Amino acid sequence: MLRNYSNSRTLGDNIRLGTLTAFTAGTINIASLLIFLSFTSNVTGHYAILAAEISKGNWSQVAVMGSWIFLFFFGSFLSNFIVINFNKKSKYFAHALPLVLEIICLFGVGVYGQLYYQKTLAETEVLVAIMLFATGLQNGLTASISNFSVKTTHLTGTTTDLGILVSMFTQKKYRKNGELIGRAKLLMSIMVAYVLGAVFSGLTYYYLEFRVFYVISVCLMIVIGYDAYKIHVRHFNTKYRYNRIYKKPNLLAYLYEKIHGIPKSKKNRKLVFED
Repeated sequence: MLRNYSNSRTLGDNIRLGTLTAFTAGTINIASLLIFLSFTSNVTGHYAILAAEISKGNWSQVAVMGSWIFLFFFGSFLSNFIVINFNKKSKYFAHALPLVLEIICLFGVGVYGQLYYQKTLAETEVLVAIMLFATGLQNGLTASISNFSVKTTHLTGTTTDLGILVSMFTQKKYRKNGELIGRAKLLMSIMVAYVLGAVFSGLTYYYLEFRVFYVISVCLMIVIGYDAYKIHVRHFNTKYRYNRIYKKPNLLAYLYEKIHGIPKSKKNRKLVFED
C-alpha cells in the first residue's frame, strides 16, 4: 500500500490504501461531529462559515476558522513535503511517516479527551484543529503517492467522478475500457468504506466515546504494518534464495526451510537415445 509510488502503483495498491484510510476518515468525521459538533475530514463547510463570519465582522471566529483551514492545508503540505524529500532514501519511510504523525495526533486527542477534557470552547477548538491537521496529513499522503487517484477524507470529488464514469458506461466502448472500470471500482470501494467507517463510529461512540480514536489509530497502524510485513518477508525470501544459490547455509536459510520445507529437487530426465 505504501511502498509503491505514483504510476508504479497497481489498482490493488490503491484499493487497499483507499478502503482502509477512507474507513478511518469516516470514523473520524462522525466522531468529531458527535463530540465537537464539527466536521473534521474536510474544510468545505469551514470556508462557508469563514465567509459568514467575515460578513458579520466576528473576527475572533474568523481567526479560528482561518487557523482550522490553514492546519488542514499545512497537513497536506507537510505530507507531500516528506514524500518528495525522503522518497529517494526510503519510499516506505517517506510514505509511512505522515501516517505516524496522524496516529500521534489522533491518539493524543483520544488520551486528552478521555482523561482531561472539560468541554470548554477553547479545548474544543484546539482538538478540532489537531484533527483537521491529522486528516490533512492523510489526504495529502494518499493523493501524493497515488498520483491524485486516491482522496479519502471527503467524498465530493469522488461522487462527482463516479457520476461521470457511470454516464460514460452508458456507451459500450467505455464499458470495455479496463482502466475506467478499475477507476470505478476504486471510487466505489472508497465510498463504501467511508460510509462503513461513519456507521461504525456512530454505533460505537456511545460505548467507546474518546476510545474510538484508539480504534482509528489501530486501523492506521494496520496500513503501516502491512507494508512492513511485506518488505521483511520479501527480504527473507531473497536472502534465502541467495544462500541456496551460493550454497552458504545459515540460520536464515535453516528457519525458512523449517517453515516452508526443503524444496524437492527435480530428477534429471534421460533422453530416449541415451539408453
